[in-house]
Amino acid sequence: MKKLLTTILSLGVAASAALAAEPAITAVKVANVNDAAAWSKAKFQTITLYPQTAIEFNDKKANELTANAKAKKAEVAALHDGKNIALMVKWADKTRDLQQCTSSDNYSDGFAVQFAGATKKAQPLPYIGMGSNGRPVVVHLQKATPKVYEPNGNKNVAYQINRQQTGVFGKELADFDAKVASLANTDYEKVFVGEGFRTLTEIKDGSAKSNATMTFSPAGWNATLVRPLKDAYVNLNGTVPVSVAVWDGSKMGRNGLKNLSAWVAINLEGQKANAAMVSELTTDPKGDAAKGKEAAMMNGCNGCHQVEATDPKSFMGPALTNVGGYSTAAYLRESILNPSAVVVPGYNRNAHANTPWYNIENGKRVSTMTDYSFLDKETVDNIVAYLKSLKAEVE
Repeated sequence: MKKLLTTILSLGVAASAALAAEPAITAVKVANVNDAAAWSKAKFQTITLYPQTAIEFNDKKANELTANAKAKKAEVAALHDGKNIALMVKWADKTRDLQQCTSSDNYSDGFAVQFAGATKKAQPLPYIGMGSNGRPVVVHLQKATPKVYEPNGNKNVAYQINRQQTGVFGKELADFDAKVASLANTDYEKVFVGEGFRTLTEIKDGSAKSNATMTFSPAGWNATLVRPLKDAYVNLNGTVPVSVAVWDGSKMGRNGLKNLSAWVAINLEGQKANAAMVSELTTDPKGDAAKGKEAAMMNGCNGCHQVEATDPKSFMGPALTNVGGYSTAAYLRESILNPSAVVVPGYNRNAHANTPWYNIENGKRVSTMTDYSFLDKETVDNIVAYLKSLKAEVE
């Protein structure tokens, strides 16, 4: 999906609450982030996670379950000890869905934390979820998993079978289950690096160190992630931009079917904050959203994008029904003024052959979206303010 994010929506724009940016989070300085007691010093902030609706899934059942998806609230806190950063994320979930191996349409609850990857020079923040060329992201993914059989790779053959095929009952079965539990390694934790759509690659050489956990209670999930502030992939200091995503297995959530936040600023206590980044991520967009809607309509944005959920679906460009929830104002502005800055490789499989997202010119992908750099600054500001208002209600 290319970054053609100019657009449309006919909800009642102008409400300041719809435009409000997320607050900055303070990562409290502690002696050791791995000390559970250190969380008593943490300062939680509420952030909002929006349904990712840019591309419709080719899954009828999943689409039905998420047809009226709402945004979710999550509580986030952070700690750091000068060497490591730790995040805790809490969100409501009525069901505990675990990764199973008994069917092909079973999906688990999960969460992910995304960081902007290190670059040689200052760069605009990358696109949420996948990064962009020259602007990498590092994504830590954790899924909720049960203890099943003996999947730890130690070749304990006697405990690799289904408990229903053991031929043991009563206390012997209880002993078998206890042994499986002691041997099992069911931690589904993976780390990825990406620089654009379809480039997300798992880091398997051990160079990315982290530890993530998920704990369920009647209130929902409590998840944590601990990782170094600096390694081959990130250089976190001052202000750390972070994006959080969660999946709901009961609604067949997986891959792009999730709720995610925009970039959120985390200031490391005791270090100098990046004022420009904090301002970008915490300041409401300038501009008149109502005038921005008019400008978007006049410039034909709804000819290629679906704006409201009730609008006809368009496969020429991504849906923008929630673009204001997980996109920064800077990203939207770049998409309007320079739509070829980030162009997703490969075409939408549901699109008509005569409406490609991009063309190849001199070996480079060039967006078929109109370059709106001819618009004056005030009009662009108004359109950005309008786009930032496009987001789902909170459940």
